[in-house]
Amino acid sequence: MTVKPPVPPFTRESAIQKIRGAEDAWNRQDPEQVALAYTEDSRWRNRDSFVQGREQIVEFLRSKWSKELDYHLVKELWATEGSRIAVRYCYESHDPSGQWWRSFGNEDWDFDENGLMHTRHSSINDVPIEESERVLRWESGQPRPEGHPGLTELGF
Repeated sequence: MTVKPPVPPFTRESAIQKIRGAEDAWNRQDPEQVALAYTEDSRWRNRDSFVQGREQIVEFLRSKWSKELDYHLVKELWATEGSRIAVRYCYESHDPSGQWWRSFGNEDWDFDENGLMHTRHSSINDVPIEESERVLRWESGQPRPEGHPGLTELGF
């Protein structure tokens, strides 16, 4: 059985560790690696998409990152209890036409005893921005650098 520490029940510190691990993985944009953090039968609601299982997660992420280019994500703990973590996040990306977007979201996560996420609900709002308005700047495909401001520090 695959174990993905930290495992529930989460403390504030272990929830923050789990969130940063997810953020780093999503910023690397490797769908196959990201999918390994979820149970084989994981269920997602992402905007108006409903996804189940790792194969669909990989397909979803490939499609997402083919349209959301130069993707940069920051996540922050909202609350945690037991096996659940609530996260707020912001990411910036541009579409193939070059329009930049800042996307704000909230996620509710629930984990199994091995630290694999089995449920993910995500609600997201998109705001068009100019390239000059971007604040999430680091090398694409890499984790957010240490010392880069988080959501609270950015006023988000």
